[in-house]
Amino acid sequence: MKYKLASVVMGSVLALAATNVSANKLILKFGHVGNPGSLFEASVNEFVKNANARLGERAEVQAFGSSQLGKDKELLQKLKLGQVSFALPSSVMSSVADEFGVFEMPYIIKSRDHMKAVQAEIGESVFNAAAEKKGYKILSYFENGFRHITNNTRPVNVPSDLEGIKLRTPKGEWRVKMFQLYGANPTPMAFSEVFTALKTGVIDGQENPYAQIWSAKFQEVQKYLSITGHVYTPAYVLVSEKHFAKLPEDIQSDLMAAAAESQDAVYQMAAQLETDLLNNLKEGGVEVNEADKDAFIAASKPIYDEFATSVDGGADLIKAVQSLAK
Repeated sequence: MKYKLASVVMGSVLALAATNVSANKLILKFGHVGNPGSLFEASVNEFVKNANARLGERAEVQAFGSSQLGKDKELLQKLKLGQVSFALPSSVMSSVADEFGVFEMPYIIKSRDHMKAVQAEIGESVFNAAAEKKGYKILSYFENGFRHITNNTRPVNVPSDLEGIKLRTPKGEWRVKMFQLYGANPTPMAFSEVFTALKTGVIDGQENPYAQIWSAKFQEVQKYLSITGHVYTPAYVLVSEKHFAKLPEDIQSDLMAAAAESQDAVYQMAAQLETDLLNNLKEGGVEVNEADKDAFIAASKPIYDEFATSVDGGADLIKAVQSLAK
């Protein structure tokens, strides 16, 4: 019995040592789905740099990209379990709380300045509060970006050009409904599975910001890029409210400060990538066309109507977000 007790005690000591190394330095894991060269990777690296500069020898944030620690849904679960400290979800947040679905409304966010205004005016009271009701805490708003469509069937100029196209979407109900409305055959799928699905013809196309398209090398398995800009998706520096609250207060403060100070750099990188990566994609041989955005906006009214009537407070939330555009 004493031997068993000693084994249990030793196991507990080793488990503690696994998360506290180098004179009790706390290791905090940041998992995300971004590939090397993606905006997600650059954004998380910016946060890691700023956080670790503040934390010194007390703690260290370590980044794990390319879905190493799990896909979006898995990372949300691991946050709750305390197995990771940070994640960077985007569209998947609409499946966490209804309020995040407003960012799935086509063309509702006009610019990064508009997004900053939304964050400043209603971020705390609406989105942060919605996340906290589900056990999460948003430290800052980063970016996935303005999304565009690639496919192997035809250029997409108007919604009817999507008729019958098997299009990968994230696992969020509003993106699926939107592309059903446009006539596509939306196929929810984890981001890490998309390249192979495109290469093998399981799907015809996908929709993502340039940074995700380029870093995932979708240009190698796609013929057409249609500049639609149909949705702007924020990304959220997300933690478990319960597990974050267990950290020493000085570490919490430093992490929140690092997340906030990283946002401007993220937005600057995102804006630069939009120019640089579009040129790269063109040079990579993808055929590029400007879609008729007015046609897409006109076709999007039913999705706004459904959100307004099916989500509690949806109509007021749409108005609040739209009112902040300049």
